[in-house]
Amino acid sequence: MKKQWILAGILASVMLGGPAVVAQHKAPNTQPNVAPPPPAPQGEVTLGTVRIPRGVTADGKPLPAGSYQIKVTPQEAKPEAVGTTEPLERWAEFTQGKTVKGREVVTIVPESEIKMVVKDAPPRAGASKVQTLRGNDYIRVWVNKAGNHYLIHLPTGA
Repeated sequence: MKKQWILAGILASVMLGGPAVVAQHKAPNTQPNVAPPPPAPQGEVTLGTVRIPRGVTADGKPLPAGSYQIKVTPQEAKPEAVGTTEPLERWAEFTQGKTVKGREVVTIVPESEIKMVVKDAPPRAGASKVQTLRGNDYIRVWVNKAGNHYLIHLPTGA
């Protein structure tokens, strides 16, 4: 019986517009000013030389273990993955001497966003690192250059 009276009191205060129960409209919270990410690099970008420790696949073709110079081309990767920004998905070429041995999609991530994309510690500015990812399914080539991070994932075929 006591519960019924309590419920009746709450219902009455809601219907009569009791100040403690009625929600009032508030203005939305102001959003912080966030600087836009830096523009994607234009044209070719030479990333440097990396050593791939084992054979991988690049663009569906075998790429043997070895040292390669990596260059990002101006060509955007198509078709675009859902949610990507156009100029941030491009093709990278792996060359030895003057011969292109393979190519793969490179994802360009601005310095300000890298912590949202990768949890590992990045290479220092101007450096690179090559990692075998969990499960040995991919090798990641990660280059930190000029305020951007370049991530290339190469299937190992293991």
